[in-house]
Amino acid sequence: MKVLYIGDVMAEPGMRVVEKFLPGLREELELDLVIAQAENLSNGRGVLRKDYERLLSLGVDFCTGGNWSLAEPEIIPDMEDMESPIIRPANYPTGTPGLGYKYIRTNQGNVLVISLVGGLVGRDAKKEMANPLKVVDAILEAQSQFVKAATIVNFHGDYSSEKLVIGYYLDGRVSAVIGDHWHIPTADATVLPKGTAHITDVGMCGTIMSSLGVKTDTIIKRWRDGEAVKNEIELSGLLQFNALLMEINPKTGLTKSVKQIQKRVD
Repeated sequence: MKVLYIGDVMAEPGMRVVEKFLPGLREELELDLVIAQAENLSNGRGVLRKDYERLLSLGVDFCTGGNWSLAEPEIIPDMEDMESPIIRPANYPTGTPGLGYKYIRTNQGNVLVISLVGGLVGRDAKKEMANPLKVVDAILEAQSQFVKAATIVNFHGDYSSEKLVIGYYLDGRVSAVIGDHWHIPTADATVLPKGTAHITDVGMCGTIMSSLGVKTDTIIKRWRDGEAVKNEIELSGLLQFNALLMEINPKTGLTKSVKQIQKRVD
């Protein structure tokens, strides 16, 4: 089966570039499943329902989560609905609204999708999260009785060491471990020795001439001058589309090949 994982869709520019490339890629590559990181979908922070529905209409089948997933409360009912294809990180504290893993049906069989959050810097650094390795162990054990064509793990964090270690930790136990949150694609897409696809960071969909999709002038004012300014999404300029293509054997749940897809458009 062919699975495409799309990096963080950053606000309206990210949506536009997905709209530009995804329909053609679905047809050209004969994709069985398209997953996208959606935590930055609405104005760069959180998920509004209208944007979520629009992303699904463009050909995305499932949305993974990150530290901003619950910033817009209106998406919580979808996060809690087993049939709605969107999740938040599974290792949030007990009692957090929403679900951290769900299944999605494909023509090749059911696929288990799990989101986890790793170490974060800045304002989220002190947030208490359950240990992601222990949480994913518990999920895989609980779901071991169910037949799956693939298991995709999204790991949303700042530390490359964590992203690498969890890849090797889960090698041979899941189909893929895909890092995101940096918005900058790393050049290390591979299939690990036991058959798990891995990339440290898949990148983003949004404006290239920016700081992770945000106007650089905004960042400079805050960094150099200490001004308490809000991030402003960069709406103009060259756009980028970053994703990882995986070919997975649905009988074994292991990955045969990976390919980074990087496209640009004015």
